[in-house]
Amino acid sequence: MKNWTFKKQTRKAAFAGQFYSGSQFELKNQLTKLFTNSKSIFYDNSNLQAIISPHAGYVFSGQVAASAFNQIPENKTYKRIFILASSHQYSFDGAAVYCNGNYETPLGEIKVDTKLSKKLVDESSIFYDKPEVHENEHSIEVQLPFLQQKLESDFLLVPIILGTNSAESCKNIAAILKPWFTPENLFVFSTDFSHYPDYKTAVNIDKKTADAICNNQPEKLQTVLIENKSSKIENLATSLCGWTSVLTLLYLTDKEDFQFSKIDYQNSGDSKCYGDKNRVVGYWAISIYNNDNRLQISKIEKDEILDKAQQSIKTYLKTGEKGKLIKSALTGILDENMGAFVTIYIEGELRGCIGGFAQEKTLNEMVQNMAVSAARDTRFKNVKLNELDKMKLEISVLSPLKKIKSANEIELGKHGIFIQQELNSGTYLPQVIEKTDWNVEQFLGHCARDKAGIGWDGWKTADIFTYEAVVFKK
Repeated sequence: MKNWTFKKQTRKAAFAGQFYSGSQFELKNQLTKLFTNSKSIFYDNSNLQAIISPHAGYVFSGQVAASAFNQIPENKTYKRIFILASSHQYSFDGAAVYCNGNYETPLGEIKVDTKLSKKLVDESSIFYDKPEVHENEHSIEVQLPFLQQKLESDFLLVPIILGTNSAESCKNIAAILKPWFTPENLFVFSTDFSHYPDYKTAVNIDKKTADAICNNQPEKLQTVLIENKSSKIENLATSLCGWTSVLTLLYLTDKEDFQFSKIDYQNSGDSKCYGDKNRVVGYWAISIYNNDNRLQISKIEKDEILDKAQQSIKTYLKTGEKGKLIKSALTGILDENMGAFVTIYIEGELRGCIGGFAQEKTLNEMVQNMAVSAARDTRFKNVKLNELDKMKLEISVLSPLKKIKSANEIELGKHGIFIQQELNSGTYLPQVIEKTDWNVEQFLGHCARDKAGIGWDGWKTADIFTYEAVVFKK
């Protein structure tokens, strides 16, 4: 236990008037505009556990940062906000947590949880009390006004700056912070993405890096960063300046059920006033939800998926051909590789049901393709153009397949099943059970005989997979 001689020293706003407005009035107006134009993708029944937010000047990255912080639900309260950032000035094997006082911005003072800060320093050899590391570091400071604008209630701040370049140290830092990585606290990870390639290259390499992060495997991210570095991309100084902070995040979430979603992307070339497309810096907003083993899709994503399916069917019925793929307006789950089924009803009558499991296609692609296939499902009377106003759509978005060892693992109403034996396969969606009084063995028997064509008892020697589905209608 260290003998603390505490002298309060508020960490002043060192970058107000440079990275963002130094005037309280102007800053509030600036933040209001950024939040108004930001993206919102909320997930029902989920806990927002962490966000990844950029830390450049607001004129460059403010819009993306606002999208990150806008994932915080209205009226949400957190006990603590942990902000992890990688030092731009200092190199040391560990992390510096602020122990000497509070943080200040033009919007006021934010109380630092100095008690916890001291506890981290006292009880570990990898956390340090180094106030000088915080003095001229912008990557935490620029996050704070967004929190002050978004959160109405008071919270305790735990500002942590990583000085390490060691993956093993990141793993150790994550292990120490793990007890606080809970729903009552929010973790913010501060990082920009690629530095100084041209605009088009930045878009491509930043997506590759973001995809690796969303894969939620620390080793995968490290591999991609090495690949990026060895690719000899012109002017590329780094593809993730806060890689140690993000790697710490992945050690916190690795092997657990967290949902990563890409929310918003821009780079400095998108800045209307100062955008130079020859040398840019990339910015992603990414949200991390503790989804408690549930596949989560926000209302805004559901609405877009249904609209895409409806438009695809309408185009096909009018032209007799598939329309061009409509790009996703969002950067979340629609850009992930997901399985989906599209079911069509006309005045309550089933007129088509086609789908597939996740392979190489994004959910956006799957829904548009499956919608057209469902409209011409040969097992039913095809949908006609004059029936469009009577059409009701049901979309089932599928979680990844999970191979099971025993039928006892199946929960009726929760799990869909996929049975495969050599080239024969068949599936029943979870909602099929709502229209029957089957038990588990009947569920499997009907699927094996009626869908896979391997006989009533064929499931007993076949591979069985379960999956879950988020089902929504229009």
